[in-house]
Amino acid sequence: MKYKTTFLLDKKNKWIETHLKKFNFELDDKFSFKISDNYKTIKKQDLVFVLSYTKILPNFFLKKNKYTLVVHSSRLPKDRGFAPLSYRVLQNFNIIFFSLFRVEEKVDSGNIFLRSTLKLNGTELYDELRKKQAKMILNLIKKFLIKYPLIKSSKQSGKPNYNKRRYPKDSELNINKNIKSQFNLMRVSDNENFPTFFYHKGVKYILKIFKDSD
Repeated sequence: MKYKTTFLLDKKNKWIETHLKKFNFELDDKFSFKISDNYKTIKKQDLVFVLSYTKILPNFFLKKNKYTLVVHSSRLPKDRGFAPLSYRVLQNFNIIFFSLFRVEEKVDSGNIFLRSTLKLNGTELYDELRKKQAKMILNLIKKFLIKYPLIKSSKQSGKPNYNKRRYPKDSELNINKNIKSQFNLMRVSDNENFPTFFYHKGVKYILKIFKDSD
């Protein structure tokens, strides 16, 4: 009998969906996979992987399924909360940590099953960052699935900190600073949904960034 597995996506934050649909877990003989964007329709699953979800799931949902799991782009308990990869890049780090853990009622506090790391080269822009992030998340999930159900977890240790949600207004550039000092802000800004911008003489200017294709 196959393990029932659902990937829960956020209706308003589906950037990872394209990557998920292209990814081949090569485990169809062991798992039955589904994708949903409505947690209310998910129940009695062996595994629920919550991907890029921006809301807190109610406790009754967690009890309806055997395991609810998340891959968070930080070395938990550091950088709990929102946009851990973006905050790490903004802090000028090129090593990004990933933690696959069980969802508990308290945000990002559950036991950890697996960890992994990604080394950036420092030139990646938003779409490239997302692509690498998605690959790391899905590969970590695959490692979990290969080991499941014979996989153990451990409690988080250390002092946590919490990242605030980032908004489009956080992409504002300071025209009195040079580009180099603000390059990481440009890297984590989405050209379509929250591009960088600045004000000059009372006028707002939008600034988008692309790599030369040559």
